[in-house]
Amino acid sequence: MKRSIFSYLINRILLYALIFIISLSAFFFFINLVPGDPVTRYIQMMEQRYGLSTPASEIVIQKYKEVFGLDKGLFERYTSYLTRLILHQDFGPSFVAFPKPAIELILESLPWSVGLLGTSVIIAWLLGVILGTIVGWKRDSKISSVVFTTGLVISQIPTYLLAIILVMVFTFWLNLFPMGGAYSAMLQRSFSLPFILSLIKHAFLPSMSLIFVYVFGTMISQRALVINVLGEDYIKLAEAKGLKSSRLVNRYILRNTLLPQATGLALSLGFIVNGFFLIEWIFNYPGIGRLFMMAIREMDYNVLMGITITTMFCVLTANLIIEFLYPLIDPRIRRG
Repeated sequence: MKRSIFSYLINRILLYALIFIISLSAFFFFINLVPGDPVTRYIQMMEQRYGLSTPASEIVIQKYKEVFGLDKGLFERYTSYLTRLILHQDFGPSFVAFPKPAIELILESLPWSVGLLGTSVIIAWLLGVILGTIVGWKRDSKISSVVFTTGLVISQIPTYLLAIILVMVFTFWLNLFPMGGAYSAMLQRSFSLPFILSLIKHAFLPSMSLIFVYVFGTMISQRALVINVLGEDYIKLAEAKGLKSSRLVNRYILRNTLLPQATGLALSLGFIVNGFFLIEWIFNYPGIGRLFMMAIREMDYNVLMGITITTMFCVLTANLIIEFLYPLIDPRIRRG
Protein backbone atom coordinates (compact mmCIF):
# COMPACT_ATOMS: atom_id res chain seq x y z
CA MET A 1 0.00 0.00 0.00
CA LYS A 2 2.85 2.39 0.87
CA ARG A 3 4.50 1.63 -2.47
CA SER A 4 1.29 2.40 -4.38
CA ILE A 5 0.89 5.75 -2.60
CA PHE A 6 4.58 6.59 -3.17
CA SER A 7 4.29 5.67 -6.85
CA TYR A 8 1.14 7.79 -7.18
CA LEU A 9 2.83 10.83 -5.62
CA ILE A 10 6.00 10.49 -7.73
CA ASN A 11 3.96 10.22 -10.92
CA ARG A 12 2.02 13.35 -9.97
CA ILE A 13 5.22 15.32 -9.24
CA LEU A 14 6.81 14.31 -12.56
CA LEU A 15 3.62 15.15 -14.46
CA TYR A 16 3.34 18.63 -12.93
CA ALA A 17 7.05 19.29 -13.51
CA LEU A 18 6.58 18.45 -17.20
CA ILE A 19 3.48 20.66 -17.43
CA PHE A 20 5.42 23.51 -15.81
CA ILE A 21 8.33 23.29 -18.28
CA ILE A 22 6.05 23.05 -21.33
CA SER A 23 3.87 25.98 -20.18
CA LEU A 24 6.92 28.11 -19.37
CA SER A 25 8.47 27.42 -22.78
CA ALA A 26 5.23 28.10 -24.66
CA PHE A 27 4.72 31.45 -22.95
CA PHE A 28 8.36 32.46 -23.47
CA PHE A 29 8.18 31.91 -27.23
CA PHE A 30 4.75 33.53 -27.44
CA ILE A 31 5.80 36.71 -25.67
CA ASN A 32 9.10 36.98 -27.58
CA LEU A 33 7.39 36.56 -30.95
CA VAL A 34 5.02 39.48 -30.31
CA PRO A 35 5.98 42.43 -32.59
CA GLY A 36 7.93 45.22 -30.91
CA ASP A 37 10.11 45.24 -27.84
CA PRO A 38 10.01 47.06 -24.47
CA VAL A 39 13.29 48.93 -24.98
CA THR A 40 12.16 50.62 -28.20
CA ARG A 41 8.78 51.42 -26.66
CA TYR A 42 10.33 52.93 -23.54
CA ILE A 43 12.88 55.03 -25.45
CA GLN A 44 10.20 56.34 -27.79
CA MET A 45 8.15 57.36 -24.77
CA MET A 46 11.17 59.18 -23.29
CA GLU A 47 11.82 60.82 -26.67
CA GLN A 48 8.29 62.22 -26.75
CA ARG A 49 8.58 63.50 -23.18
CA TYR A 50 12.10 64.97 -23.21
CA GLY A 51 12.86 65.52 -26.91
CA LEU A 52 15.70 62.99 -27.24
CA SER A 53 17.23 63.18 -30.73
CA THR A 54 16.73 60.31 -33.18
CA PRO A 55 20.46 59.35 -33.53
CA ALA A 56 20.81 59.29 -29.74
CA SER A 57 17.67 57.18 -29.49
CA GLU A 58 19.10 54.53 -31.80
CA ILE A 59 22.33 54.35 -29.80
CA VAL A 60 20.49 54.05 -26.47
CA ILE A 61 18.13 51.41 -27.88
CA GLN A 62 21.05 49.30 -29.13
CA LYS A 63 22.91 49.56 -25.82
CA TYR A 64 19.84 48.59 -23.79
CA LYS A 65 19.14 45.66 -26.11
CA GLU A 66 22.66 44.42 -25.40
CA VAL A 67 22.11 44.81 -21.64
CA PHE A 68 18.82 42.87 -21.73
CA GLY A 69 20.05 40.31 -24.24
CA LEU A 70 17.48 41.32 -26.86
CA ASP A 71 20.19 41.47 -29.54
CA LYS A 72 20.63 37.67 -29.37
CA GLY A 73 18.71 35.01 -31.25
CA LEU A 74 15.44 33.63 -29.91
CA PHE A 75 16.76 30.16 -29.04
CA GLU A 76 19.88 31.62 -27.41
CA ARG A 77 17.69 33.90 -25.29
CA TYR A 78 15.53 30.92 -24.34
CA THR A 79 18.43 28.72 -23.17
CA SER A 80 20.01 31.65 -21.33
CA TYR A 81 16.73 32.48 -19.60
CA LEU A 82 16.04 28.86 -18.66
CA THR A 83 19.56 28.41 -17.26
CA ARG A 84 19.36 31.62 -15.24
CA LEU A 85 15.92 30.70 -13.93
CA ILE A 86 16.82 27.14 -12.87
CA LEU A 87 20.25 27.89 -11.39
CA HIS A 88 19.63 31.30 -9.82
CA GLN A 89 15.81 31.75 -9.75
CA ASP A 90 16.44 35.03 -11.56
CA PHE A 91 13.83 36.58 -13.86
CA GLY A 92 16.17 39.37 -14.88
CA PRO A 93 15.75 43.12 -14.34
CA SER A 94 12.53 44.98 -14.93
CA PHE A 95 12.67 46.98 -18.16
CA VAL A 96 10.61 49.86 -16.80
CA ALA A 97 11.98 49.90 -13.23
CA PHE A 98 15.58 49.15 -14.32
CA PRO A 99 17.86 48.14 -12.61
CA LYS A 100 15.39 46.76 -10.05
CA PRO A 101 15.04 42.96 -10.44
CA ALA A 102 11.66 41.72 -11.62
CA ILE A 103 11.59 39.24 -8.73
CA GLU A 104 11.57 42.13 -6.23
CA LEU A 105 8.51 43.71 -7.84
CA ILE A 106 6.75 40.33 -7.83
CA LEU A 107 7.63 39.53 -4.21
CA GLU A 108 6.32 42.94 -3.14
CA SER A 109 2.95 42.22 -4.78
CA LEU A 110 2.62 38.45 -4.25
CA PRO A 111 1.67 38.42 -0.52
CA TRP A 112 -1.31 40.70 -1.20
CA SER A 113 -2.63 38.40 -3.94
CA VAL A 114 -1.99 35.17 -2.05
CA GLY A 115 -3.67 36.48 1.10
CA LEU A 116 -6.73 37.86 -0.66
CA LEU A 117 -7.15 35.10 -3.25
CA GLY A 118 -6.39 32.24 -0.87
CA THR A 119 -8.85 33.47 1.74
CA SER A 120 -11.55 34.14 -0.86
CA VAL A 121 -11.24 30.72 -2.54
CA ILE A 122 -11.29 28.80 0.75
CA ILE A 123 -14.32 30.72 2.05
CA ALA A 124 -16.20 30.39 -1.26
CA TRP A 125 -15.45 26.67 -1.58
CA LEU A 126 -16.46 25.81 1.98
CA LEU A 127 -19.65 27.89 1.81
CA GLY A 128 -20.49 26.41 -1.59
CA VAL A 129 -20.05 22.83 -0.36
CA ILE A 130 -22.14 23.45 2.77
CA LEU A 131 -24.88 25.34 0.91
CA GLY A 132 -24.93 22.81 -1.93
CA THR A 133 -25.25 19.93 0.53
CA ILE A 134 -28.22 21.59 2.25
CA VAL A 135 -29.93 22.49 -1.03
CA GLY A 136 -29.36 18.98 -2.38
CA TRP A 137 -30.57 17.31 0.82
CA LYS A 138 -33.69 19.52 0.94
CA ARG A 139 -34.12 19.51 -2.83
CA ASP A 140 -37.93 19.31 -2.73
CA SER A 141 -38.43 22.43 -0.58
CA LYS A 142 -39.41 25.79 -2.09
CA ILE A 143 -36.53 27.61 -0.39
CA SER A 144 -34.01 25.22 -1.96
CA SER A 145 -35.56 25.81 -5.38
CA VAL A 146 -35.32 29.59 -4.95
CA VAL A 147 -31.71 29.39 -3.75
CA PHE A 148 -30.79 27.06 -6.62
CA THR A 149 -32.41 29.29 -9.26
CA THR A 150 -30.75 32.39 -7.80
CA GLY A 151 -27.42 30.59 -7.78
CA LEU A 152 -27.80 29.63 -11.44
CA VAL A 153 -28.21 33.29 -12.39
CA ILE A 154 -25.45 34.70 -10.18
CA SER A 155 -22.91 32.02 -11.10
CA GLN A 156 -23.09 33.13 -14.75
CA ILE A 157 -22.06 36.71 -13.95
CA PRO A 158 -18.38 37.35 -14.86
CA THR A 159 -16.34 38.28 -11.80
CA TYR A 160 -15.04 41.46 -13.43
CA LEU A 161 -18.60 42.62 -14.21
CA LEU A 162 -19.66 42.00 -10.61
CA ALA A 163 -16.57 43.91 -9.47
CA ILE A 164 -17.59 46.92 -11.57
CA ILE A 165 -21.14 46.76 -10.18
CA LEU A 166 -19.85 46.61 -6.59
CA VAL A 167 -17.58 49.60 -7.22
CA MET A 168 -20.42 51.64 -8.69
CA VAL A 169 -22.86 50.82 -5.88
CA PHE A 170 -20.74 50.67 -2.73
CA THR A 171 -17.91 53.06 -3.62
CA PHE A 172 -19.38 55.78 -5.83
CA TRP A 173 -23.08 55.78 -4.89
CA LEU A 174 -23.10 54.76 -1.22
CA ASN A 175 -19.49 55.71 -0.44
CA LEU A 176 -19.19 52.83 2.04
CA PHE A 177 -15.91 51.34 0.84
CA PRO A 178 -12.66 52.89 -0.43
CA MET A 179 -11.56 52.70 -4.05
CA GLY A 180 -8.03 51.41 -4.51
CA GLY A 181 -5.16 50.37 -2.31
CA ALA A 182 -4.78 47.69 0.33
CA TYR A 183 -5.07 49.98 3.36
CA SER A 184 -5.48 53.63 4.25
CA ALA A 185 -2.57 55.87 3.30
CA MET A 186 -2.94 57.54 6.71
CA LEU A 187 -1.86 54.36 8.53
CA GLN A 188 1.49 52.66 9.01
CA ARG A 189 1.85 48.90 8.61
CA SER A 190 1.41 47.26 12.01
CA PHE A 191 -0.67 44.71 13.90
CA SER A 192 -2.85 47.44 15.39
CA LEU A 193 -6.63 47.15 15.23
CA PRO A 194 -7.10 50.25 13.01
CA PHE A 195 -4.66 48.84 10.44
CA ILE A 196 -6.29 45.39 10.45
CA LEU A 197 -9.75 46.95 10.06
CA SER A 198 -8.44 49.06 7.18
CA LEU A 199 -7.03 45.92 5.51
CA ILE A 200 -10.39 44.17 5.81
CA LYS A 201 -12.30 47.20 4.53
CA HIS A 202 -10.09 47.56 1.45
CA ALA A 203 -10.13 43.80 0.73
CA PHE A 204 -13.88 43.31 1.25
CA LEU A 205 -15.17 44.29 -2.20
CA PRO A 206 -12.42 42.53 -4.22
CA SER A 207 -12.98 39.42 -2.12
CA MET A 208 -16.76 39.54 -2.50
CA SER A 209 -16.40 39.84 -6.28
CA LEU A 210 -14.91 36.37 -6.31
CA ILE A 211 -16.76 34.76 -3.40
CA PHE A 212 -20.24 35.81 -4.53
CA VAL A 213 -19.89 34.15 -7.93
CA TYR A 214 -17.76 31.15 -7.01
CA VAL A 215 -19.81 30.13 -3.96
CA PHE A 216 -22.90 29.62 -6.13
CA GLY A 217 -20.94 27.77 -8.79
CA THR A 218 -19.67 25.37 -6.13
CA MET A 219 -23.17 25.09 -4.66
CA ILE A 220 -24.64 24.02 -8.02
CA SER A 221 -22.06 21.28 -8.57
CA GLN A 222 -22.34 20.11 -4.95
CA ARG A 223 -26.14 19.93 -5.21
CA ALA A 224 -25.85 17.74 -8.32
CA LEU A 225 -23.35 15.45 -6.56
CA VAL A 226 -25.55 15.15 -3.46
CA ILE A 227 -28.64 14.29 -5.51
CA ASN A 228 -26.63 11.68 -7.40
CA VAL A 229 -25.37 10.11 -4.16
CA LEU A 230 -28.88 10.12 -2.66
CA GLY A 231 -29.97 7.82 -5.48
CA GLU A 232 -27.43 5.13 -4.55
CA ASP A 233 -28.66 1.87 -3.01
CA TYR A 234 -26.49 2.13 0.10
CA ILE A 235 -28.07 5.51 0.94
CA LYS A 236 -31.56 4.07 0.57
CA LEU A 237 -30.53 1.15 2.80
CA ALA A 238 -29.12 3.51 5.43
CA GLU A 239 -32.33 5.56 5.38
CA ALA A 240 -34.41 2.38 5.70
CA LYS A 241 -32.38 1.39 8.77
CA GLY A 242 -33.25 4.72 10.39
CA LEU A 243 -29.76 6.25 10.31
CA LYS A 244 -29.74 9.82 11.65
CA SER A 245 -29.70 12.54 9.01
CA SER A 246 -26.58 14.18 10.45
CA ARG A 247 -24.62 10.93 10.31
CA LEU A 248 -25.94 10.11 6.86
CA VAL A 249 -24.79 13.48 5.54
CA ASN A 250 -21.41 13.53 7.27
CA ARG A 251 -20.41 9.91 6.81
CA TYR A 252 -21.85 9.02 3.43
CA ILE A 253 -22.88 12.05 1.41
CA LEU A 254 -20.03 14.48 2.16
CA ARG A 255 -17.39 11.77 2.00
CA ASN A 256 -18.52 10.70 -1.46
CA THR A 257 -18.78 14.24 -2.83
CA LEU A 258 -15.54 15.72 -1.48
CA LEU A 259 -13.27 13.99 -4.00
CA PRO A 260 -15.02 15.32 -7.14
CA GLN A 261 -15.36 18.72 -5.45
CA ALA A 262 -11.63 18.78 -4.70
CA THR A 263 -10.97 17.81 -8.31
CA GLY A 264 -13.25 20.62 -9.50
CA LEU A 265 -11.43 23.10 -7.28
CA ALA A 266 -8.06 22.00 -8.67
CA LEU A 267 -9.24 22.27 -12.28
CA SER A 268 -10.79 25.72 -11.77
CA LEU A 269 -7.86 27.36 -9.95
CA GLY A 270 -6.29 28.63 -13.17
CA PHE A 271 -9.55 30.26 -14.30
CA ILE A 272 -10.06 31.78 -10.85
CA VAL A 273 -6.58 33.32 -10.87
CA ASN A 274 -7.10 34.78 -14.36
CA GLY A 275 -10.37 36.38 -13.27
CA PHE A 276 -8.75 37.69 -10.11
CA PHE A 277 -6.13 39.58 -12.14
CA LEU A 278 -8.91 41.72 -13.59
CA ILE A 279 -10.46 42.21 -10.15
CA GLU A 280 -7.17 43.54 -8.77
CA TRP A 281 -6.88 45.87 -11.74
CA ILE A 282 -10.42 47.20 -11.29
CA PHE A 283 -9.95 47.81 -7.55
CA ASN A 284 -6.37 49.04 -7.97
CA TYR A 285 -5.34 46.42 -5.41
CA PRO A 286 -1.52 46.14 -5.09
CA GLY A 287 -1.27 42.46 -6.05
CA ILE A 288 0.38 40.69 -8.96
CA GLY A 289 -2.78 41.12 -11.04
CA ARG A 290 -2.34 44.88 -11.17
CA LEU A 291 1.40 44.46 -11.70
CA PHE A 292 0.68 42.07 -14.58
CA MET A 293 -1.63 44.56 -16.29
CA MET A 294 0.97 47.32 -15.89
CA ALA A 295 3.64 45.02 -17.33
CA ILE A 296 1.44 44.32 -20.37
CA ARG A 297 0.95 48.03 -20.94
CA GLU A 298 4.70 48.72 -20.71
CA MET A 299 5.71 45.47 -22.51
CA ASP A 300 7.93 44.59 -19.55
CA TYR A 301 8.85 41.06 -20.68
CA ASN A 302 10.79 40.03 -17.59
CA VAL A 303 8.01 41.04 -15.21
CA LEU A 304 5.42 39.33 -17.43
CA MET A 305 7.47 36.13 -17.53
CA GLY A 306 8.13 36.31 -13.80
CA ILE A 307 4.45 36.74 -12.91
CA THR A 308 3.40 33.98 -15.31
CA ILE A 309 5.99 31.55 -13.93
CA THR A 310 5.13 32.45 -10.33
CA THR A 311 1.40 32.05 -10.98
CA MET A 312 1.89 28.74 -12.78
CA PHE A 313 4.05 27.48 -9.92
CA CYS A 314 1.49 28.51 -7.28
CA VAL A 315 -1.46 27.01 -9.19
CA LEU A 316 0.38 23.76 -9.95
CA THR A 317 1.58 23.51 -6.35
CA ALA A 318 -1.98 24.00 -5.07
CA ASN A 319 -3.16 21.31 -7.50
CA LEU A 320 -0.37 19.01 -6.33
CA ILE A 321 -1.33 19.51 -2.67
CA ILE A 322 -4.94 18.67 -3.51
CA GLU A 323 -3.78 15.54 -5.34
CA PHE A 324 -1.66 14.57 -2.31
CA LEU A 325 -4.86 14.70 -0.25
CA TYR A 326 -6.69 12.33 -2.61
CA PRO A 327 -5.38 9.15 -0.92
CA LEU A 328 -6.75 10.46 2.39
CA ILE A 329 -10.18 11.07 0.85
CA ASP A 330 -10.43 8.04 -1.44
CA PRO A 331 -9.27 4.67 0.00
CA ARG A 332 -9.17 3.19 -3.52
CA ILE A 333 -6.06 5.26 -4.29
CA ARG A 334 -4.36 3.97 -1.13
CA ARG A 335 -5.06 0.42 -2.20
CA GLY A 336 -3.60 1.07 -5.66
